[in-house]
Amino acid sequence: VQLQASGGGLVQAGGSLRLSCAASGRTFSIYNMGWFRQAPGKEREFVADINRSGSITNYADSVKGRSTISRDNAKNTVYLQMNSLKPEDTAVYYCAASSSSGNYYYWGQGTQVTVSS
Repeated sequence: VQLQASGGGLVQAGGSLRLSCAASGRTFSIYNMGWFRQAPGKEREFVADINRSGSITNYADSVKGRSTISRDNAKNTVYLQMNSLKPEDTAVYYCAASSSSGNYYYWGQGTQVTVSS
């Protein structure tokens, strides 16, 4: 499975971005898909994830109410709509996909999100 993330960029505080992550390869083996982020000098942290059917989503408290994760299985793509962005959202955002075990084995290359104050 290969994951290609896109959609990052530079945005002012209060703005919005939509991240996309397209999966290719053995996509039939993908179950959950998620987004993680890593800010400079910090460890990678969970942002949001979504189950295979799209019926269950989970969010980190830091983005809850400001972000929406969704997926289009026909396109093998997961999205993260981020609104009301804050400078503390600045990070490299990584998409990930899990197997049936729920463990995130597959990772994308990351896309930079920078929020200016």
